Formats: sequence, C-alpha cells, structure tokens
Amino acid sequence: MHAIDFELEGDYVELNQLLKLAGLCDSGGAGKALVASGAVRVDGVVESRKTAKIRAGQVVVLGDAEVRVHAEAAT
Repeated sequence: MHAIDFELEGDYVELNQLLKLAGLCDSGGAGKALVASGAVRVDGVVESRKTAKIRAGQVVVLGDAEVRVHAEAAT
C-alpha cells in the first residue's frame, strides 16, 4: 500500500478536496465521482458523502493509496 501523509490546515478538509490535494485525482469533481462510485473508505468504512469532513487522525483509502491525515504542525 502506498502511504501519503497529509498535513491538515484548519479543522477539516472535505473528502473530495482531500483526494485532489493528495494527488489521487485531478479535480474536486473527479474526487466526487470516486466517492460516488463507492471506491473510497474512511477509517475502514465506505464513505458516500462527497463532502464529508475529514479531520486529523482519520485515514482515507482509495485503491492501494492510504492517506493519513495529521494536524498542522505547530510553528
């Protein structure tokens, strides 16, 4: 499995935007289509809400890619 660490800016990121920002799709619209197809899991459960709020500590899986969401590092 290909692991991607994603640093969250703010409290959450919408699922379709996370897929785009992590480089798993080309646009937010493509992210929405992936979610609608049932291909995306959040914390091991298929997620059907395209704009689900993903927060620090959650893990998103698409195919062989695993995105681990972390809180923004303190400066």
